Amino acid sequence: MSKGTIQDITLFSEALQEDMQLLIYIPSNYSPLYKYTVLIASDGKDYFQLGRIPRVADELLENNEIENIIVVGVPYKSVEDRLKKYHPDGEQHDAYLRFLAHELVPYLDATYPTYQIGMGRALIGDSLAATVSLLAAVKYPNIFGKVILHSPLVNEAVLEKVEHARAPHAFSVYHIIGLKEDEVKTTRGEVENFLKPNRVLNSLMVERGFSVFYDEFNGDHTWKHWQPDMKRALQMNFGH
Repeated sequence: MSKGTIQDITLFSEALQEDMQLLIYIPSNYSPLYKYTVLIASDGKDYFQLGRIPRVADELLENNEIENIIVVGVPYKSVEDRLKKYHPDGEQHDAYLRFLAHELVPYLDATYPTYQIGMGRALIGDSLAATVSLLAAVKYPNIFGKVILHSPLVNEAVLEKVEHARAPHAFSVYHIIGLKEDEVKTTRGEVENFLKPNRVLNSLMVERGFSVFYDEFNGDHTWKHWQPDMKRALQMNFGH
């Protein structure tokens, strides 16, 4: 199987006033003559290592099961950094959303042959990274056309933003949650029920007319269950 390459790049963010590391998966058949869909992963290092997303993409591209794709991982620097940027109450949350939409996207469009339209861009994340991915699409529905959510943290702030989303028809949502996620130990050391609010979120999205794929898997809040879902997530969102 031919393997794509991974570029490790640093991009300075004006919005965040700091250097951001990017892991960029370039498929083995890459050519500037083709156009590429872009998938942006918060919790980027986790998606590349634990989610094995480059390997899954290699396989699906080799079998011609998905369209040409570039995957961009945005790693977090520490647990505190992740909370600041991804949590809806985090002090850098809005700045991180601006970074994704107004700095990362223009950089990718200028550097690679992308489609430069919302439907050619997707966001993916797990847990808090899923939360920030959803909120980025809600805030910038014309910039991001697809969101893949692996067990997002859902609280009142998230539900309220989805409730008041301006353009629920502008992007599609792929959303999974585990049946054993009723007692999740968070990075803050608290135990929370993720399952119930995710069900509320799904009902709300259906009610508001979002285009949603929703599934509950038999498992808990870990990569042990998210990793095996990567193939279906990519096939359903980027299949021919």
